[in-house]
Amino acid sequence: VQLQASGGGLVQAGGSLRLSCAASGRTFSRYVMGWFRQAPGKEREFVAASSWSSVATYYADSVKGRFTISRDNAKNTVYLQMNSLKPEDTAVYYCAASRENVVTTRVYEYWGQGTQVTVSS
Repeated sequence: VQLQASGGGLVQAGGSLRLSCAASGRTFSRYVMGWFRQAPGKEREFVAASSWSSVATYYADSVKGRFTISRDNAKNTVYLQMNSLKPEDTAVYYCAASRENVVTTRVYEYWGQGTQVTVSS
């Protein structure tokens, strides 16, 4: 699976962005898809994950209620809608795919290249 993230940019605090992650491969629908982020000087952290059917989703406490993960298996694409953005959301955002079948997995085998999100105060 190859992943290509896009949609990052510069936004003011309180604004919104939608990230997209396009995946290659015909087995996209079998993977748990996740989003992670890494801020300068910090470790990469989990943001959100979605089961193959989108029925099960899982969020980090820091983004719960503000971010929404969704996916369109017909388009091999997963999205991250980010609302009420805060300066502390500034980071490089990565999408990832896991062959595990639980959204709480921390085992992701495939990673995209990342897209920068910058939130100004």
